[in-house]
Parts: sequence; structure tokens; C-alpha cells
Amino acid sequence: MKLSLSVRVAEKFLAKREANMTLEQLAALATGHGYSGLCMRASQVGVHSPSETVAAARDLLDRYPLAVSMLTGDFPIPENSDQGPDALRNITPYLDLAEQLGAPLLRVCLKTDEDIAWARRAADEAAERDLRLAHQCHTRSLFEEIDRSLQVLASIGRANFGLIYEPANLELCGQPYGLDTIRRFAPHLFNVYLQNHVLTSDGPDVLETWCRGEVRFRQIPLWEEGGISFPPLIDALRAVGYEGYVTVHQASADLGTEAAVRESARYLKRLLAAN
Repeated sequence: MKLSLSVRVAEKFLAKREANMTLEQLAALATGHGYSGLCMRASQVGVHSPSETVAAARDLLDRYPLAVSMLTGDFPIPENSDQGPDALRNITPYLDLAEQLGAPLLRVCLKTDEDIAWARRAADEAAERDLRLAHQCHTRSLFEEIDRSLQVLASIGRANFGLIYEPANLELCGQPYGLDTIRRFAPHLFNVYLQNHVLTSDGPDVLETWCRGEVRFRQIPLWEEGGISFPPLIDALRAVGYEGYVTVHQASADLGTEAAVRESARYLKRLLAAN
């Protein structure tokens, strides 16, 4: 497994259009702490970016060097808004951007059954360019719950459309996220996102789910006890033969970006190296 850093670490938790570091600052941090790739989002480069910005980003990443593990090409997708699925209806500029950045995988968003046919068409267009699409396990989407996620993947029925396993969102939705879940998801695993929290009724953060209403929680660093235990999850991913990226997808949890990037890498490299 390879370690990737999402540029989300330089975004505010609920303000995903605002970056507090430049792409070069993030690239320097990532390479300095042993990450193999960056997970690109529109806060740095998106379909709205001028061609000169895209070219400069590709040159910068080649220079460091860092792969682009995945691309999220606009803001509505990570915001999970009603406009999130619009990219499926006009996927071409997103595929263009992925090719320009050398990204083999794009994140997309599905919120209604009507989006399934569009996902199928988008996957077909992506396949013509040897690109893949994936949806994150995420609240308020067709991928909240395990059974429904697998049903949607079967309905789409495209080998290049898969899943981003993300245990924190599964926990928010009251879903199991351990070895049995990873085994069920294994044929569809294209990426892994990691973030951590503690579910608590007096938590300062709250997210709405379709399956169980509002859920309150408190963000914590990946390595902090009391939240999600990652060692057995890494072992489970290893057991099913997953060899892709493991992506730090967490806002800094009040640590500050540099400390979060450094300490997350230190923690995960130890887990990924364990036999």
C-alpha cells in the first residue's frame, strides 16, 4: 500500500473552497514526510482552473515528484451538495483535467437513482481513456449503507467504477466497517480514505445522515485512542490484497496542517510497514 495526502488537510472542515497553503507548500510537506502522492481537490486545482494553472501544477508535481492519486474536480462533489452529481452529466472536462494531471482515478457523487444511468455513461467515457471513477462511503448519498452501496455498484455494472472505503463515514451511518465489510467491498476498492472522530452526543461537530438523522462527533487525530482503531483495518486491507493508496483525508483536527501531515505520516508508515 502507498501513502497519499489529500489536499483537504489544508482546507477548513466546513469551508472546502478555502485553502490555507499553496500547492507547492503541500507538495514539499508531502515529500518531506514520505507520501507517494497527493489527492487533488478543487481548492488547489479543478475544472475551473485556467490552463496555465493546471500546467504549472503538473510541472510542480513532476518536479517533486508526486503522483496524483485521485482527482476531485469541483467543489460540489466534496461538499456533497445537490449539484454534486452534475459532473456525471458532463464528465468530459473532468477527464480532460485528470489526463492533464496524470490522475488515474476521479471521485464522483451520486445522490438519487436517476444518477445511476449517468454514472454508467460517465464510466463508459472514462474507460475509453483508461480512467476510473469512484464514490466515497459518504453520508447523504447512495453510498451511506453497505448493502445499498453494493446494490448501486451492481446497477452501474462497470469494472472501472468502484468505491473509496472510508470507515469514519460508515460509522456515522451506523454501519460496521471492519474485516467483514472490507471483504464485501474488496472487489470494488479503488482508494482508501482515513479520518478519525469520536461519536458523542455533546460533540462540537454535527453531520446529517439519511439513515439515522443528525450525528454529533468530535474530530481527533488518526492515532488518538477512543475513536476508530486503524491497525486492524490496515491488517484487513492487507488480508484482501489491497495494494492501492491509503489517503490521509482529514482536516487538521486543530493540530495545524504541518503537524497533522507529519504525525499522520509517522503513524501510518509504521502501520503500513508492519507484517
